[in-house]
Amino acid sequence: MAINKTTLQQILDTVQELHNLEQIVTREAVREVTGLALTTVDDRLAVLVDRGDITRIGRGVFVPAVKHPPARPISKTVLPDGTVKIEIGDVLLDLTPREDRHLAAMMAGGAAQLASIELGHESATQIAALRMRVGRLEAELRGLDGEHQGAD
Repeated sequence: MAINKTTLQQILDTVQELHNLEQIVTREAVREVTGLALTTVDDRLAVLVDRGDITRIGRGVFVPAVKHPPARPISKTVLPDGTVKIEIGDVLLDLTPREDRHLAAMMAGGAAQLASIELGHESATQIAALRMRVGRLEAELRGLDGEHQGAD
């Protein structure tokens, strides 16, 4: 069975577009946008998942696969006069001390945001564990209280 590449590309583009608009990408949403039959959408979505172009993140929910180019070597050299040379692959940036500070400030914001996100995830995990423990303790206390009342 030959796959119509234009249909495949149309569905891939639709998945990307819906995702960029922060919409939940479902087979029904793709069908609605493309006007294609649901069987065609399902077939092409399966092909795109198999090829690694999209990822199924839940039952019937898809996102475009993240495909970054291979990482390039990165180095930073601070010269005695304060000038900074940043090398990323074949690209060389010559920064003044002020430019370096500005770049560092911009990067620090991203690092702080990442740390905050990680802290939030860790907090949520700990809170969930504590809630489970409190629930078990409350159930145990209710059981003990019931035994106490039955003994009276």
